[in-house]
Amino acid sequence: MKNPIRAAALAVVRSSAWTKTSRWIRGKEDWTAMEYDYDGAYISAEVVVYFGDPGSKFYQLEQWIPVLEELNRSHKVAIVIRRPSSLIKARELTSLPLALKRRFDPLHTFYHANDFRLALYVNNGVTNFQSIGYAPMVHVHVNHGESDKLSMVSNQAKAYDRVFVAGQAAIDRHRRVLLDFDENKLVRVGRPQLDVACPPELAKSPRRTVMYAPTWEGENESNNYSSVDLFGPQIVEALLSLENTRLIYKPHPRIEKSKDPHVQSANERIYELIEEANESNEFAADDNRCHQVLMQGDVLAMFDSVDALITDVSSVGLDFLYLCPQKPLVLTDRRNDVAKLHRDAPVSRATPVINCDTASNLVTFLTNALAHDSDTNTREQLREYYFGQGGRGTSTRLFTEAVSALITQRDNDLSAHNHSDLQT
Repeated sequence: MKNPIRAAALAVVRSSAWTKTSRWIRGKEDWTAMEYDYDGAYISAEVVVYFGDPGSKFYQLEQWIPVLEELNRSHKVAIVIRRPSSLIKARELTSLPLALKRRFDPLHTFYHANDFRLALYVNNGVTNFQSIGYAPMVHVHVNHGESDKLSMVSNQAKAYDRVFVAGQAAIDRHRRVLLDFDENKLVRVGRPQLDVACPPELAKSPRRTVMYAPTWEGENESNNYSSVDLFGPQIVEALLSLENTRLIYKPHPRIEKSKDPHVQSANERIYELIEEANESNEFAADDNRCHQVLMQGDVLAMFDSVDALITDVSSVGLDFLYLCPQKPLVLTDRRNDVAKLHRDAPVSRATPVINCDTASNLVTFLTNALAHDSDTNTREQLREYYFGQGGRGTSTRLFTEAVSALITQRDNDLSAHNHSDLQT
């Protein structure tokens, strides 16, 4: 006769709920060990870079790592991370000191035990405000790119001591969106990530190479600038029909894991179109000539081999403007409002725009856009508007100088404050 208690216990152990709980318990033990290994007890640095989000958003920090390693030459840098999944990625990419602080109290104990002067924040993560609570440091928001997305300007900017921005476009963006905001917080530093020399990740082709690099759908509809679900398959189908043209499909990393069924189906259809096109031409076995899907890799390291870019309102389009202003750039507009697009994304004034009106005949539209580019001079002017003057290397110098100035100012302010306390 079966023991009912034992049978019930076995049922629990074999259930999916127990399996998940068991994994969580084992994971928690691993996290505790990881936090012990990366407690930061022996870190000596002036600058701490804060990142509170999981590995799915690590790309926001990843693009800053080469810049931080360069900054480390003049001001020692440490990175404090709140989620193990991000720490795992970070330790594979950098030798900068890393600290894992999953909870609030250990985070502030870590800050109090060190002599950090300045903290950098690469996104608008909600846990940033747990770090900002530490008063002795100067807190600087740098964001993870330069784009005309609504998310680039947040009322959270008021909480930081300074906000590093790329150029005049960002200043105008803050001025247009925020009320009762002190513009003296804004510091122009260009885009130091674009100074980094990247080994090429895409071979040049004897065929004209056009990249379609759409962004993801955002956290909500107001931040949705993606063209994948509306125009993606149409854009790809049109490009595949153009003669002597190689298509590179390079979507935002989060497109691949999108939970939006419309984005999922459009992305799958794009895969199918590219696969069918490769199977039907003589270049299928030649990577330099065939169409490619590149879900991974550094898009900046591919631009040299790209002759034209089609993208959405995002940092990718502006990075291309900075690095390749002489090459054709095409933008999409899912809201079908050209006047609003020109106001909110000034770069669109020097690009053809794919929207509901122009998408009806994309083959002719793209043929003309790629063959008759007359906006080079305007794009050069917009490049300066977005990023300021100077060539590659200028932004890194401005960024480092701004960090140095703030550290010196904070040291002086703390000294004066402590001296005042002694007198009272």
